[in-house]
Amino acid sequence: MANKDVKPVSMDQEIEQLTGMARDEAILAHQDKIEKEIKESTQLVSEKMPLSVLADEFKSDPVYCQKIDDLLTTHRFIRKTRGDGNCFFRAFGFAYFETLLTDKVELHRFIGIAKKSKEELILLGFPAFTLEDFHDTFMEAVRSIQDKPSLENLVETYCDQGISDYLVVYFRLLTSGELQKRADFYQDFIEGGRTVKEFCSQEVEPMSKESDHIHIIALTNALEVGIRVAYLDRGEGGKVNCHDFYEGCIPQTTLLYRPGHYDILYS
Repeated sequence: MANKDVKPVSMDQEIEQLTGMARDEAILAHQDKIEKEIKESTQLVSEKMPLSVLADEFKSDPVYCQKIDDLLTTHRFIRKTRGDGNCFFRAFGFAYFETLLTDKVELHRFIGIAKKSKEELILLGFPAFTLEDFHDTFMEAVRSIQDKPSLENLVETYCDQGISDYLVVYFRLLTSGELQKRADFYQDFIEGGRTVKEFCSQEVEPMSKESDHIHIIALTNALEVGIRVAYLDRGEGGKVNCHDFYEGCIPQTTLLYRPGHYDILYS
């Protein structure tokens, strides 16, 4: 006898379930691919390369191919970063520093922010002895842009594991500092009943922790820097959606997001 309590599943519901499963499998496959890239890659930041390399990577995926075709109408090049959980901070840092090579006004403004940031973080409760080395390395990298504005030097800096990771750490600390400084504002963005301080200690400050919108919002607010993120995802429509962070500021850099990873885009 049929169980009257069990509601029949419609064809539309079955299709929706199957579609959801296929989407989840595609996301998992993409994440596996990124993890494989991590193991095979030794480069933290790549050379600039034609954006068409993405089309080659996803040639068997019609959804991504359609979106890459759309992206190719506005961008020509990509610079890849290692997918190690630090890719947002590394991609943002490199892309922003690259703009500072030629924008002396912005470089002067940023140097002022970077100089005073250590004392501001100490006032927020960060230990001075922890900050010292990271801030010194960060300022050395910024001053090298001022003294020797060379793309080759910047690539060398960001491909040096020790220096590059120190820069990532300091960007993470700046992000954490902004979140804690305006905790009342950011609290509504945090899920799981955690405080802002707990979120920072668990999801922002540790290396290899992936970044979400709240990280981007906090960092761009802290530095007063505009960035654009183009989203290469499985959304409908065949178009790549973009979102600009730090309202009122023209985006100075563009990052490409695909599930679990950020790279740098160039027009």
